[in-house]
Amino acid sequence: MPIGATLPPAAEALYEPIADLPIVSPHGHCDPAWWAGDTAFPDPAALLIQPDHYVFRMLCSQGVALSDLGIGPGGEGRDPRAVFRLFAQHWDAFLGTPSRQWMDYTLVKTLRVETPLSPDTADAVYDAVAERLAMPDFRPRALFERFGIEALATTDTATDPLEHHAAIAASGWAGRIIPTFRPDDLLNPRRPGHAAALDRLARMTDREVARYPDFLDALRDRRAAFRDAGATATDHDVPSLATGWLDRDRIAALHARAVTGDLTAEEARAYYGHMLIEMAQMAAEDGMVMQIHAGSRRNTNAPLFVSHGPDKGADIPVAIDWVGGLTALLNRVGNDPRLRLILFTLDESTYARELAPMAGHWPCLRIGPPWWFHDSLNGIRRYFDRVVETAGYRNLAGFNDDTRAFLSIPARHDTWRRAVALHLADQVDRGVLDRADAARLAPCLSRDLAIETYRL
Repeated sequence: MPIGATLPPAAEALYEPIADLPIVSPHGHCDPAWWAGDTAFPDPAALLIQPDHYVFRMLCSQGVALSDLGIGPGGEGRDPRAVFRLFAQHWDAFLGTPSRQWMDYTLVKTLRVETPLSPDTADAVYDAVAERLAMPDFRPRALFERFGIEALATTDTATDPLEHHAAIAASGWAGRIIPTFRPDDLLNPRRPGHAAALDRLARMTDREVARYPDFLDALRDRRAAFRDAGATATDHDVPSLATGWLDRDRIAALHARAVTGDLTAEEARAYYGHMLIEMAQMAAEDGMVMQIHAGSRRNTNAPLFVSHGPDKGADIPVAIDWVGGLTALLNRVGNDPRLRLILFTLDESTYARELAPMAGHWPCLRIGPPWWFHDSLNGIRRYFDRVVETAGYRNLAGFNDDTRAFLSIPARHDTWRRAVALHLADQVDRGVLDRADAARLAPCLSRDLAIETYRL
């Protein structure tokens, strides 16, 4: 919602008690090095534009080349002020989008810039942001404390040495920054860098990972290292969800060929589907919460992927079969009370048809909040309308911001809390809830469910 927008009185009464609750950010992609070093953030373009795919994908749609934004080949040495000016020239393209709301909130409330952004004020706003970033009060740890963040999880490859997390712990600073175990490049033979990731795993664990039993033990070793660093969750980016359990001889044979890069596409799919079940079994054993993100087709702009690599804004929602895709996993471990599995999707059509009925039955399942394209005021309201009647509120995972843009975290949580207030007020108005139940659910949805779901 626009800054300063007022809620209807019933929603405002629900929003006020939750507006300033501590922020729990249990899943995201911020860089732990920020808090390990606690040095000043870089220039405004490097902080607000270049790492944020929400921003540069919209600019790409307006014909702006990534190189002109200082991103990738040809963008080296680009003047950050020129990048910011280019962004400001297209500021109107963001009207109506959550990115516009988040950026407005970040500039006005977080960075305390008084000049409204426009093409004519780009330099003035740039200078004001740069001035703030040079101040001690706007360094990573100070902002973390000002934002009222109770806990923040980063997302780290399984072979990350976690040195930044170790440095944070050794510094004596009280901020809670924890890692999340993401083993995609070890489990999916079709993922770029699979062989190199296996080599790193072998060196880190001193195990012969070409043998399947040793490979599983190496994964357990890394999960334990993450837990020792404070991790409570794992994360899995699943391009094609098709779990299936293979007998030991079959999976051992596939693994031996996966190590050498000699699997067909169908064999790699079967291998990955089996490994997701192995991860679920390990999650039941060690208590780490498992997250699956599915329903996105990655890197659909092939020339851009070739020139600039992944995560450049060309990932698009696609339909996904959750029931069929998870049947093997759930029938093997879904009734284990120790397992907790959070499901995120970009395919909104599955909320009412599949995810809500599944979470309303399987004890291990929780439905993640609206993700990515649907992390918006309207997306959040659609989500509640489609899942609550079947899954209830207790089978939801609360909120996480899933962002690389640290300064947008307060804005995203504020949007969620306002949407929660609007939803609950509407439920009261329609006679679905009474006011006391709505008042209890508001902090639960804003903070408590995330702590409970992620075992924080």
